[in-house]
Order: sequence, then structure tokens, then C-alpha cells
Amino acid sequence: MAVGLSPTAAGQLLTTLKGNYTFAKLHVGDPGAAGTANPAVETDRVAAIWPGTVTTQSMTNTNTLTWTGVAGTEDYTHISFWTASTAGTFGMSGVITANAVTAGDTFQLDPGSVTVSLPVAS
Repeated sequence: MAVGLSPTAAGQLLTTLKGNYTFAKLHVGDPGAAGTANPAVETDRVAAIWPGTVTTQSMTNTNTLTWTGVAGTEDYTHISFWTASTAGTFGMSGVITANAVTAGDTFQLDPGSVTVSLPVAS
């Protein structure tokens, strides 16, 4: 038996998250509690589109997140989500698996490749 949120509560919380934290930023290490640690040289934040309705304990992006002509040669390991394309409020972060990029490359995260999930009681 697992402990956690009710499926309804998880869906409500994810609905709040998806409505507020729609701008993705890349990192080369753990972003930390404020979301500002280990930023990638690439400073652009791109818009993430989440599903219209969330009724389960997880949600995935529905669009391709694309950074065109990245600013530096580096290895992306984490992603953070913000309320605005610049400044804004940090909301959540996670680990990504990516190949190294070279300055000028295009980096993409395909639809369904970013998942946000919450523990649900069973």
C-alpha cells in the first residue's frame, strides 16, 4: 500500500502547476531550492504546453520544447519551470537525460518527454 494524495487532489494540484509554471529553463546541474543554481549558458526560456485537463497523478508536455541556436557547448541535466519568460517565480524542477550540445545546435524535448507526477495513495 502506498501513501500519498488522493487522485482528485493530485489532479487539482497539477492543474494549478500547469496553469502557472509554463516556461522551461535548462540547467547543467541541480537548480536547487530557488531554481537558480547551475544555469545553462543558454538563457532562453521556452513555453511548455501541458494537457488541457489533468485528472490523474501525472502530466506530460504536449508540445516540442525547442531551443534554437543554443548559446554554449554543454551537457543539460536538469530543467526548471517558471511563471514568466524572464524573471518570474520558480515553481518546479526535474532531471532530464540529454546528449551534449555544441554552441549553435538546436536542442529539443519532444512531446511526452517531460513528466510531472505526484504520489497517490493506493
